[in-house]
Amino acid sequence: MEPGPWGVCEQTAILQGGFLLAARLTQPQPLRELRKGDWPRVGPPITDALGEIGARCPSPLQHSLWKKEAVAIVWAKALLPGPSAASLDQGWKEDDFFSVGRMLPDVNHTVLFELVKALGAARLFVQLLLALPRDVCQSELEHLVEYIASETSPSDIRFFLDVWWEVMKHKEGQEDATVSMFSTLIHQHGCESSLDDGLQPPKRFKGDPGSLNDPPDATSLLIVLIEGLKQTYRSIDLPHMRCYALANLVELLSVFTELEPEGSPLPITEYLDKVSAVVSLWTSDTESPFYHRGLDEKVKEAETSMNLSSTAKLSREEQFASLDFLCSLLHAWGGELQGTLNSSEELCYESYRLLDTLTTFGKNLVCFSETRDLGEGETSVVSELTQITEEFLKEISASLKSKDLDTSLVSSVAMTIIEQKLDRHTEVCSVFASEKTWAFSKDWVECLVKNKALFQTPELVLKLLETLVNFAMFHQDKEARELQMHVTKAIVECYTELSLTDKNKVISGVLASWGGPGLSLNLQVVMEGFQEDLNVTFNQITKSVSDEGLTRAVASVARLTLLYPEATVRQVCNLAVVNLGAHQFLAQILCSFPALSFLESCDDPSRPHSLVVRCLEEAVWGRLSTAREEEQFLEFLAFLVQPSSAAPLVSPAEAINAFVLPYLKSDSAQIELSLQILSKVLGIQSCSEEHWIKSCHPFPLLLSLCKLLDGYTKYWHQPRDQFFPSLQTKDLILNILCQLCEMVGPETASSPELWVQSLAWLHRKVASLDWTIGLRLKKLYGDHFKNEVPATLFEICTLPEDEWTSRLLPAYGPGSGLLAWMECCCVSTELRETMLTLLTVNVDNPEEVNLFSKGFLVALIQVLPWCSHSEWKRLTHIVKNLLERQVLHVPYTLEYVQYMPLLNLRPFACYLQSSVLFLRGFQLLCSSSCSTWLPAEAGLHVVQLYCGSLTDLLAAAKSAAGPPSHPAEDRTPTQEVSFICIQMFCHLLHIAAMLPDKGCSEPLVVVALEILSQYETFSSADTSPSSALRRANERHFLESITDNVGDKALRSTLLQKLSKLGARSAGEPS
Repeated sequence: MEPGPWGVCEQTAILQGGFLLAARLTQPQPLRELRKGDWPRVGPPITDALGEIGARCPSPLQHSLWKKEAVAIVWAKALLPGPSAASLDQGWKEDDFFSVGRMLPDVNHTVLFELVKALGAARLFVQLLLALPRDVCQSELEHLVEYIASETSPSDIRFFLDVWWEVMKHKEGQEDATVSMFSTLIHQHGCESSLDDGLQPPKRFKGDPGSLNDPPDATSLLIVLIEGLKQTYRSIDLPHMRCYALANLVELLSVFTELEPEGSPLPITEYLDKVSAVVSLWTSDTESPFYHRGLDEKVKEAETSMNLSSTAKLSREEQFASLDFLCSLLHAWGGELQGTLNSSEELCYESYRLLDTLTTFGKNLVCFSETRDLGEGETSVVSELTQITEEFLKEISASLKSKDLDTSLVSSVAMTIIEQKLDRHTEVCSVFASEKTWAFSKDWVECLVKNKALFQTPELVLKLLETLVNFAMFHQDKEARELQMHVTKAIVECYTELSLTDKNKVISGVLASWGGPGLSLNLQVVMEGFQEDLNVTFNQITKSVSDEGLTRAVASVARLTLLYPEATVRQVCNLAVVNLGAHQFLAQILCSFPALSFLESCDDPSRPHSLVVRCLEEAVWGRLSTAREEEQFLEFLAFLVQPSSAAPLVSPAEAINAFVLPYLKSDSAQIELSLQILSKVLGIQSCSEEHWIKSCHPFPLLLSLCKLLDGYTKYWHQPRDQFFPSLQTKDLILNILCQLCEMVGPETASSPELWVQSLAWLHRKVASLDWTIGLRLKKLYGDHFKNEVPATLFEICTLPEDEWTSRLLPAYGPGSGLLAWMECCCVSTELRETMLTLLTVNVDNPEEVNLFSKGFLVALIQVLPWCSHSEWKRLTHIVKNLLERQVLHVPYTLEYVQYMPLLNLRPFACYLQSSVLFLRGFQLLCSSSCSTWLPAEAGLHVVQLYCGSLTDLLAAAKSAAGPPSHPAEDRTPTQEVSFICIQMFCHLLHIAAMLPDKGCSEPLVVVALEILSQYETFSSADTSPSSALRRANERHFLESITDNVGDKALRSTLLQKLSKLGARSAGEPS
């Protein structure tokens, strides 16, 4: 049956029988008066009883527990007084120990000590000893020392040294139930010992109630042990016992004094070697108590002996007294021990431990003497001890001090530490993962698979991967490949359990070691089925694009990225372009791996290449076949450069260097996409003190943009087979140039001198380009250079000479000043306002106004075909401004008016004049004198600009009139707006009739329909008595005009729209 808390059972009955037989053998003396010399005669019945109990225990563990309980019972019996007759009635009810205590005869400490010696149970003795109250603990240890010092035998010495060693190895918090019950029992019975052992009486432990629960004072116990050695060292004759005693003393002085260096654990490989050496010694020594133990028990015990922890330090006085004692022992025993050790072929554990601890102790002594402030006497002790230690070790054979270890034993010890999670097992995992001589044995693989949870750190995963790749490089047979698959699977499982941050650390390590190919470079098993896995994984990802699916997607991609980084990134890049709407989700996934910002080495060391950028170039760039793919690529790249909540995966400089600078040439097929990329990237603010634009060669970049702009001056005369970005792209280039001029400043140069040199270089290069480009660089130039313009501009403007200077340009002869002025107005809104302010026209001189107005129309037509949309908007603003100021004279004719309109058209005069001006411009542009000036393709661009302006005029007129309503008055703005719509419609049809039939009708149709819709809105809002008649007349007029349109498609569409207007008008109530 199981033993209870001091319960009576079969085992306690057997123990009782042993003690009763022993008591009979001591008669007529009682057992409580047993002397040391009587034990050989009296002890066997007790030890036999314990042997019988052990034989009946179902397991060695159970036997060990019963031995501990037996010692605890005997010790309690020796410590506690017997109950008085008066207390018997209460004792059996209240005292848990009462029953079992009454079963045994009274005993003394002789029985206790001899029983523990016979059982070889020094460890459980120490466990129980240290569970006692502080005073009792020290008293009991003093009892032991006095007992050992009297009639000392070799077994007494062994027992004493074992107890000492166990006291130093003991760790708090390892008490089991028996120890706890024993401690509780003794604390509850705070009283004197009831017996006289024939020794000095023990200290009383009833004392201060507050001290009963205090833990034993470790320092006082150590002093008792040292005193015990001082009393018994003359009785120690055997060499291995002397080694044992010295090792204990040296270990105590190394750990429990100021000699112990702080924070300096043994390197893990040295630690493993020492544990393995101890295990090896125990395995080969048949006399060792651990000889028959399993490897796991030996390793655990060896680790315990290696990891002493000091809970207390000896005082400085005690320390130096003990050092002096050690010195005297080495003097007394040193010579004889040296001879004995050198004459022996093998070390025993005690001698190995002495040499090991003494070597460490010697180093600590040197460090201690160099770093501490010592008195004269202290210095003498340390110096003498250092010298004798060095001399002792010097005379010992080198072969004894270093034990050759079997590699397989070290690996087995390491695996045991890992499997049992012993002290420093985490560090041992690191050795296990990287030690290539152990790797891929059957035990190694089994240990890894079984203990995967211990390898779930980025450092260990990387070490395992390095070991795996190293093995794969030299082992390609079928069996080796199967092992590789097995180990790869285990490592990937460890990696899968890591946090995303730690996964990125692993990916960084993989890229640093093997580059973009990652493990696939040397590990062929990775490639088996990888492509299929890649396809299946991304098929699932692109079908579940959602915030909820992001975490799962990132986990899946993390696994693939570990195995083959560049293939995974290529797949993401490709899918981001071809999968509609998946690009942002895929960018989020990719940005979850900042490790992919890895810079690869390349031919140009000054321009390292990003892995992600290379994959974008190889998988996507140059293969974009549709506008949608280009748009998704642009947004995908923009997200990588500036993600919403992650670190950028591609830097702005990388994006520009890879996708802009090489393609910033007018004949490049990717020029327009490159410009869009540049525009996106320039909008990103710099996060560091040094702006990223510095690494993008800003001045050559500016020059490239200027050259592109210069190409637009010859846009309509470029060879037809030569690619050039469209005029729609011109605005993008202008915006980019403006952004760059604001971004590039003196701070982007490494020195003021270099800044000035760079500006001068750019100014010199731009001098050969169109003169307006220099004006666009004014923000960059600052006060370094004046605005250089054609000399003829000074003829019509009052330009301040401190800011402006003339430039001889053959193309700008006499009378070209207004053309130059208008080109200046196209440059920027700011410069446009300046030009309007500086323009000099004498409005009081009719001839000058007429000449200016005619010249203005000619200049406008000269500039129009080369204008971008933004430039043309600036010019239409000039038209409006000059018309309102009545500087520009545009007479309005009544060629599309049947009857004189009795309307107030003055608020809308500007819109009518603008429309007529555009008409006159097209009349000039389509005249025979200009027939060869522009190619047919230019017509569509000019029409698009005109249609945009007409739409703006229509909106402005509508805004000036206010929302259409049904007022009671006859005179309302609705009639005026209706009239303006009719005039614009007629002007548009006039222009359409002049244009060659070359595909210009589509934008005209759109605007014409918009005009008619506007006309219908305002016309239907007119509720005057004659409104129905007016609408009928106007509709008839519009239909007659439309009938004369030559373009069939345009005519048919407009007549259909007019017929619907008529049908709606016919349905109105009269």
